[in-house]
Amino acid sequence: MKICIILSTFYPEISKNLLKGAILQLKLSRIKSYKIYKVNGTFEIPVMVSILKKNFDAFIVLGCIIKGETPHFNYLSTSVFNSILNLSTNYRIPIGNGLITCSNKRQAIARSDLNKINKGKEAASAVLTVLKSIS
Repeated sequence: MKICIILSTFYPEISKNLLKGAILQLKLSRIKSYKIYKVNGTFEIPVMVSILKKNFDAFIVLGCIIKGETPHFNYLSTSVFNSILNLSTNYRIPIGNGLITCSNKRQAIARSDLNKINKGKEAASAVLTVLKSIS
């Protein structure tokens, strides 16, 4: 089983914790075959999945979008989430969604905390559940 992790590095400290959580879950599930690709922002994630879809059995996408003062947050979040959903359903490829959308950095830090709710770990767990169900 080959898993691809695509990591947005726009918020490095948050991304680092999401990645640690995802890798921890993979190791707990005895998954050793995964590759990490880094992109600058979340908008680049769907195109990476599209390019790499034939090389992997599943994807875990990780990143963070924090609301600012303009509507950009809404457009970006909606576009990325819809693109990921479409890729997953159209190509029948499991994608664990570890993209967190928050009103502020404090919320993002809380959702990426390794000792609390870590959305990277949850995304890895979700994709592994799907893979287990279809194998």
